[in-house]
Amino acid sequence: MTSILLRFIFACLILPWLWGTAAAQVVRFPDLGSAVPGHKDVTYLDLARMVIPDLKIGADGSYGGTLPIEMRDISGSDDGGSPPSTTNLPNAAVLGIKAGGKDRLTMLFDLGQAEDSAEGYAVLALYDLTSKPKLLDAVNVAADRSTYFRDPGKLSLSAGDDAVMIMSTHFNSNQGYVSTPLIMVRNDRFELVDTIYTFDENLCAYKRTQNLAFKTLEDSQSYAAIKATVTDTTAPSGESCDDAPPEASSRDISVTYRWDKAASRYARDSDAFERLSAENAKRF
Repeated sequence: MTSILLRFIFACLILPWLWGTAAAQVVRFPDLGSAVPGHKDVTYLDLARMVIPDLKIGADGSYGGTLPIEMRDISGSDDGGSPPSTTNLPNAAVLGIKAGGKDRLTMLFDLGQAEDSAEGYAVLALYDLTSKPKLLDAVNVAADRSTYFRDPGKLSLSAGDDAVMIMSTHFNSNQGYVSTPLIMVRNDRFELVDTIYTFDENLCAYKRTQNLAFKTLEDSQSYAAIKATVTDTTAPSGESCDDAPPEASSRDISVTYRWDKAASRYARDSDAFERLSAENAKRF
Protein backbone atom coordinates (compact mmCIF):
# COMPACT_ATOMS: atom_id res chain seq x y z
CA MET A 1 0.00 0.00 0.00
CA THR A 2 2.84 2.37 0.89
CA SER A 3 4.52 1.71 -2.46
CA ILE A 4 1.31 2.50 -4.36
CA LEU A 5 0.84 5.71 -2.34
CA LEU A 6 4.41 6.85 -3.05
CA ARG A 7 3.97 6.18 -6.77
CA PHE A 8 0.71 8.19 -6.73
CA ILE A 9 2.33 11.14 -4.95
CA PHE A 10 5.27 11.17 -7.34
CA ALA A 11 2.93 10.98 -10.35
CA CYS A 12 1.07 14.05 -9.04
CA LEU A 13 4.35 15.93 -8.68
CA ILE A 14 5.30 15.35 -12.31
CA LEU A 15 1.85 15.89 -13.85
CA PRO A 16 2.80 19.32 -15.27
CA TRP A 17 5.76 17.65 -17.00
CA LEU A 18 3.50 14.89 -18.35
CA TRP A 19 0.92 17.35 -19.66
CA GLY A 20 3.59 19.45 -21.35
CA THR A 21 5.04 16.41 -23.04
CA ALA A 22 1.66 15.14 -24.20
CA ALA A 23 0.78 18.58 -25.53
CA ALA A 24 3.93 18.48 -27.65
CA GLN A 25 2.58 15.22 -29.16
CA VAL A 26 5.71 13.29 -28.27
CA VAL A 27 4.81 10.98 -25.37
CA ARG A 28 1.10 10.14 -25.09
CA PHE A 29 -1.00 8.38 -22.45
CA PRO A 30 -3.97 6.86 -24.30
CA ASP A 31 -6.61 4.79 -22.58
CA LEU A 32 -5.59 1.17 -23.00
CA GLY A 33 -9.04 0.36 -24.36
CA SER A 34 -8.74 2.87 -27.21
CA ALA A 35 -7.92 1.84 -30.78
CA VAL A 36 -4.41 2.15 -32.16
CA PRO A 37 -4.40 4.75 -34.98
CA GLY A 38 -4.55 3.01 -38.36
CA HIS A 39 -5.72 -0.25 -36.72
CA LYS A 40 -9.39 0.15 -35.79
CA ASP A 41 -9.63 -3.47 -34.63
CA VAL A 42 -6.50 -3.28 -32.42
CA THR A 43 -6.39 -1.56 -29.03
CA TYR A 44 -3.46 -0.55 -26.86
CA LEU A 45 -4.69 -3.27 -24.50
CA ASP A 46 -4.00 -5.81 -27.28
CA LEU A 47 -0.45 -4.48 -27.50
CA ALA A 48 -0.06 -4.54 -23.72
CA ARG A 49 -1.20 -8.19 -23.63
CA MET A 50 1.82 -9.09 -25.76
CA VAL A 51 3.83 -8.14 -22.66
CA ILE A 52 1.37 -9.09 -19.88
CA PRO A 53 -0.69 -11.90 -21.44
CA ASP A 54 -3.52 -12.00 -18.86
CA LEU A 55 -3.99 -8.23 -18.53
CA LYS A 56 -7.68 -7.29 -18.34
CA ILE A 57 -9.93 -4.50 -17.15
CA GLY A 58 -11.41 -4.79 -13.68
CA ALA A 59 -14.73 -3.66 -12.23
CA ASP A 60 -13.12 -0.41 -11.04
CA GLY A 61 -11.94 0.45 -14.56
CA SER A 62 -8.26 -0.23 -13.91
CA TYR A 63 -6.23 -2.91 -15.68
CA GLY A 64 -4.72 -5.83 -13.79
CA GLY A 65 -2.73 -8.94 -14.52
CA THR A 66 0.07 -11.10 -13.24
CA LEU A 67 3.62 -11.62 -14.50
CA PRO A 68 4.96 -10.22 -17.77
CA ILE A 69 6.76 -12.34 -20.33
CA GLU A 70 10.41 -13.12 -19.65
CA MET A 71 12.83 -10.46 -20.80
CA ARG A 72 16.39 -9.25 -20.29
CA ASP A 73 17.50 -6.21 -18.33
CA ILE A 74 18.66 -3.36 -20.58
CA SER A 75 21.93 -3.17 -18.61
CA GLY A 76 22.83 -6.66 -19.76
CA SER A 77 23.32 -7.82 -16.16
CA ASP A 78 21.29 -10.02 -13.83
CA ASP A 79 21.13 -7.31 -11.17
CA GLY A 80 17.82 -5.79 -12.25
CA GLY A 81 14.70 -5.93 -10.10
CA SER A 82 12.00 -8.60 -10.27
CA PRO A 83 8.48 -7.97 -11.57
CA PRO A 84 5.69 -7.94 -9.00
CA SER A 85 3.47 -11.04 -8.95
CA THR A 86 0.44 -8.88 -9.72
CA THR A 87 0.17 -5.77 -11.85
CA ASN A 88 -2.13 -2.77 -11.50
CA LEU A 89 -1.71 -0.70 -14.64
CA PRO A 90 -3.71 2.56 -14.90
CA ASN A 91 -2.19 3.41 -18.29
CA ALA A 92 0.94 3.19 -20.39
CA ALA A 93 3.15 5.79 -22.03
CA VAL A 94 3.30 5.62 -25.82
CA LEU A 95 6.04 7.06 -28.02
CA GLY A 96 6.49 6.76 -31.78
CA ILE A 97 10.09 6.56 -33.01
CA LYS A 98 12.18 5.90 -36.11
CA ALA A 99 14.42 2.83 -36.17
CA GLY A 100 16.40 1.71 -39.21
CA GLY A 101 14.37 4.09 -41.32
CA LYS A 102 11.09 2.48 -40.24
CA ASP A 103 8.24 3.72 -38.08
CA ARG A 104 8.09 1.92 -34.76
CA LEU A 105 5.99 2.30 -31.61
CA THR A 106 7.36 2.05 -28.09
CA MET A 107 5.27 1.58 -24.95
CA LEU A 108 6.50 1.95 -21.37
CA PHE A 109 4.78 0.00 -18.59
CA ASP A 110 5.77 0.84 -14.99
CA LEU A 111 4.74 -2.32 -13.14
CA GLY A 112 5.81 -1.23 -9.66
CA GLN A 113 7.90 -3.22 -7.18
CA ALA A 114 8.04 -6.83 -6.09
CA GLU A 115 7.78 -7.32 -2.32
CA ASP A 116 11.40 -8.46 -2.02
CA SER A 117 12.89 -5.84 -4.35
CA ALA A 118 14.22 -2.34 -3.66
CA GLU A 119 13.83 -1.49 -7.35
CA GLY A 120 10.80 -1.17 -9.53
CA TYR A 121 10.20 -3.07 -12.75
CA ALA A 122 9.39 -1.21 -15.96
CA VAL A 123 8.96 -2.71 -19.42
CA LEU A 124 9.99 -0.85 -22.55
CA ALA A 125 8.34 -2.61 -25.51
CA LEU A 126 8.98 -2.14 -29.24
CA TYR A 127 6.25 -2.79 -31.82
CA ASP A 128 5.99 -3.01 -35.60
CA LEU A 129 2.58 -1.68 -36.67
CA THR A 130 3.10 -1.67 -40.43
CA SER A 131 0.65 -4.56 -40.91
CA LYS A 132 -0.47 -6.96 -38.18
CA PRO A 133 0.96 -5.56 -34.90
CA LYS A 134 4.03 -7.45 -33.76
CA LEU A 135 6.11 -7.26 -30.58
CA LEU A 136 9.75 -6.94 -31.66
CA ASP A 137 11.52 -6.56 -28.33
CA ALA A 138 10.90 -5.93 -24.63
CA VAL A 139 13.37 -5.06 -21.87
CA ASN A 140 13.32 -4.06 -18.22
CA VAL A 141 14.55 -0.44 -18.01
CA ALA A 142 13.94 0.28 -14.31
CA ALA A 143 16.98 1.23 -12.28
CA ASP A 144 14.95 2.69 -9.40
CA ARG A 145 11.42 2.75 -7.98
CA SER A 146 9.49 4.81 -10.57
CA THR A 147 10.23 4.93 -14.30
CA TYR A 148 9.09 7.30 -17.05
CA PHE A 149 10.08 8.60 -20.47
CA ARG A 150 12.46 11.49 -19.88
CA ASP A 151 11.23 14.66 -21.57
CA PRO A 152 11.07 14.87 -24.59
CA GLY A 153 11.30 11.09 -24.82
CA LYS A 154 13.57 10.68 -27.82
CA LEU A 155 16.71 12.05 -29.47
CA SER A 156 17.29 11.96 -33.22
CA LEU A 157 20.49 10.10 -34.18
CA SER A 158 19.94 10.19 -37.95
CA ALA A 159 17.16 10.82 -40.46
CA GLY A 160 15.83 7.33 -39.76
CA ASP A 161 16.87 6.62 -36.16
CA ASP A 162 15.90 7.86 -32.72
CA ALA A 163 17.30 7.08 -29.29
CA VAL A 164 14.88 6.69 -26.39
CA MET A 165 15.43 8.54 -23.10
CA ILE A 166 14.21 6.95 -19.86
CA MET A 167 14.13 8.38 -16.32
CA SER A 168 14.14 6.04 -13.31
CA THR A 169 14.00 7.73 -9.93
CA HIS A 170 13.02 7.98 -6.30
CA PHE A 171 12.93 10.83 -3.76
CA ASN A 172 13.01 11.17 -0.02
CA SER A 173 12.53 14.29 2.12
CA ASN A 174 15.63 16.11 0.90
CA GLN A 175 17.31 13.94 -1.75
CA GLY A 176 16.49 12.94 -5.28
CA TYR A 177 18.12 10.06 -7.17
CA VAL A 178 17.78 9.87 -10.95
CA SER A 179 19.10 7.26 -13.39
CA THR A 180 18.84 8.10 -17.09
CA PRO A 181 19.28 5.19 -19.52
CA LEU A 182 19.81 6.35 -23.12
CA ILE A 183 18.70 3.55 -25.46
CA MET A 184 19.00 3.12 -29.22
CA VAL A 185 17.37 0.56 -31.52
CA ARG A 186 19.32 -1.55 -34.00
CA ASN A 187 17.95 -4.46 -35.98
CA ASP A 188 14.70 -3.98 -34.04
CA ARG A 189 16.44 -4.63 -30.71
CA PHE A 190 17.04 -2.21 -27.86
CA GLU A 191 20.70 -1.42 -27.10
CA LEU A 192 21.94 0.63 -24.16
CA VAL A 193 24.16 3.59 -25.03
CA ASP A 194 24.82 4.49 -21.39
CA THR A 195 23.13 5.14 -18.05
CA ILE A 196 23.85 8.47 -16.39
CA TYR A 197 23.30 8.93 -12.64
CA THR A 198 22.51 12.30 -11.05
CA PHE A 199 21.76 13.34 -7.48
CA ASP A 200 19.95 16.37 -6.02
CA GLU A 201 19.94 17.72 -2.47
CA ASN A 202 17.64 20.29 -0.87
CA LEU A 203 18.94 21.08 2.62
CA CYS A 204 18.40 23.96 5.01
CA ALA A 205 21.63 25.74 4.06
CA TYR A 206 21.67 25.10 0.33
CA LYS A 207 20.14 23.41 -2.70
CA ARG A 208 22.28 21.38 -5.07
CA THR A 209 20.85 20.21 -8.41
CA GLN A 210 22.28 18.19 -11.28
CA ASN A 211 20.38 18.80 -14.51
CA LEU A 212 21.07 16.55 -17.50
CA ALA A 213 20.72 17.64 -21.13
CA PHE A 214 21.46 15.92 -24.45
CA LYS A 215 22.27 17.29 -27.87
CA THR A 216 23.55 15.72 -31.07
CA LEU A 217 26.62 16.83 -33.01
CA GLU A 218 27.34 16.42 -36.70
CA ASP A 219 29.53 13.42 -37.38
CA SER A 220 30.69 11.43 -40.39
CA GLN A 221 29.47 8.14 -38.91
CA SER A 222 26.14 6.36 -39.40
CA TYR A 223 24.80 7.95 -36.24
CA ALA A 224 25.28 11.45 -34.86
CA ALA A 225 27.60 12.05 -31.93
CA ILE A 226 25.77 12.62 -28.65
CA LYS A 227 26.92 15.23 -26.15
CA ALA A 228 25.51 14.75 -22.65
CA THR A 229 26.00 17.55 -20.12
CA VAL A 230 25.24 17.57 -16.41
CA THR A 231 25.01 21.08 -14.97
CA ASP A 232 25.89 20.78 -11.28
CA THR A 233 24.64 23.86 -9.40
CA THR A 234 24.89 24.77 -5.71
CA ALA A 235 22.76 27.66 -4.44
CA PRO A 236 22.87 28.81 -0.77
CA SER A 237 19.38 29.23 0.68
CA GLY A 238 20.05 32.36 2.73
CA GLU A 239 18.32 30.72 5.69
CA SER A 240 19.72 30.58 9.22
CA CYS A 241 20.87 26.96 9.64
CA ASP A 242 23.07 24.93 11.93
CA ASP A 243 25.53 24.23 9.11
CA ALA A 244 27.39 26.93 7.22
CA PRO A 245 26.29 27.08 3.57
CA PRO A 246 28.77 26.30 0.78
CA GLU A 247 29.64 28.98 -1.73
CA ALA A 248 27.40 29.37 -4.77
CA SER A 249 28.81 27.48 -7.74
CA SER A 250 27.96 25.96 -11.09
CA ARG A 251 29.90 23.65 -13.35
CA ASP A 252 29.23 21.62 -16.49
CA ILE A 253 30.35 18.00 -16.74
CA SER A 254 30.16 16.72 -20.32
CA VAL A 255 30.76 13.43 -22.10
CA THR A 256 30.55 12.91 -25.85
CA TYR A 257 29.52 9.55 -27.30
CA ARG A 258 30.66 8.76 -30.86
CA TRP A 259 29.69 5.82 -33.00
CA ASP A 260 32.51 3.27 -33.19
CA LYS A 261 31.93 1.42 -36.46
CA ALA A 262 34.48 -1.30 -35.72
CA ALA A 263 32.99 -2.07 -32.32
CA SER A 264 29.43 -1.46 -33.60
CA ARG A 265 28.48 0.64 -30.58
CA TYR A 266 28.73 4.11 -29.07
CA ALA A 267 31.96 4.86 -27.18
CA ARG A 268 32.34 7.67 -24.64
CA ASP A 269 35.30 10.03 -24.67
CA SER A 270 35.84 10.16 -20.89
CA ASP A 271 34.87 8.65 -17.55
CA ALA A 272 33.62 11.99 -16.21
CA PHE A 273 30.17 10.61 -15.35
CA GLU A 274 31.67 7.67 -13.46
CA ARG A 275 33.72 10.13 -11.41
CA LEU A 276 30.61 12.23 -10.76
CA SER A 277 28.69 9.15 -9.66
CA ALA A 278 31.46 8.18 -7.23
CA GLU A 279 31.51 11.74 -5.88
CA ASN A 280 27.74 11.71 -5.42
CA ALA A 281 27.84 8.36 -3.62
CA LYS A 282 29.88 9.98 -0.85
CA ARG A 283 26.97 12.39 -0.23
CA PHE A 284 24.21 9.77 0.06
